[in-house]
Amino acid sequence: MAAFGRHYLAELPDGEILECVPRGKKSDVACGDVVEINRIAADQGVIERITPRTSLLYRSDAFRQKIIAANVTQLIIVVATEPSFDDALVARCLIAAHDQNLNTLIVLNKCDLPQSGAIARAQLAAYRAIDYRVLELSAKQDTAPLLPYLQGHTSVLVGQSGMGKSTLINALIPDAHAATREISTALDSGKHTTTHARLYHLNTDSHIIDCPGVQAFGLHHLSLGRIEECFIEFAPYLGQCRFANCSHSHEPNCALRNAVANGTINARRLELFLRIAANKA
Repeated sequence: MAAFGRHYLAELPDGEILECVPRGKKSDVACGDVVEINRIAADQGVIERITPRTSLLYRSDAFRQKIIAANVTQLIIVVATEPSFDDALVARCLIAAHDQNLNTLIVLNKCDLPQSGAIARAQLAAYRAIDYRVLELSAKQDTAPLLPYLQGHTSVLVGQSGMGKSTLINALIPDAHAATREISTALDSGKHTTTHARLYHLNTDSHIIDCPGVQAFGLHHLSLGRIEECFIEFAPYLGQCRFANCSHSHEPNCALRNAVANGTINARRLELFLRIAANKA
């Protein structure tokens, strides 16, 4: 239910919440994991085993990886009309979701601020054009439009700091503040709103995981070929370039660059791919 360093809160079948630690020094337990626990005290347990996962969302660079959540079925990327958001981060999150076969939804928050909405909508136009779902709302005014998208899913919210994820969670789950206070008490820390992942139940078959804000989303664990596949609009053109090892940056008769020239692939999307590819080199 909550992960903070090597300390976790686990929900037992009867609804009891138990503070847990992993067996051994290394831990790769994630919020959303289903685990086997050995109770060692009235209020404490040891995580003995992680059961097989249906999905694992994580980010990585050349040196380490950061697990975000396990067993989720949907990734919700929260952006806002202000402050401005990084569309490169959006692209990276969508790649990670596609790799794990997750449903995706982009939520454009703070749409009650009309002066800054035009720029944000223009950034998201490329995603709407390739059939990514984009939902506009104001978390402070009405979150009801989001509810149908959450039903039957274990969703994880990701986004940069300041996009309004916490406001969204508090609007959807009125007792979220109380749950955060419980975590702070159990794990002996007072700043969990930005440092821990926490799972909330919406109903018996719908759940949502709130995560700390992210400023970067590394994809070092994915091959360049897999990243190509995760740019969904590239699919008709992959394998059609003149050279089998085409980098799509300068080679003649590159199918992707020709598609950009013809207007069937957004130029910014190819630019984002090339930036990610350069970081893989």
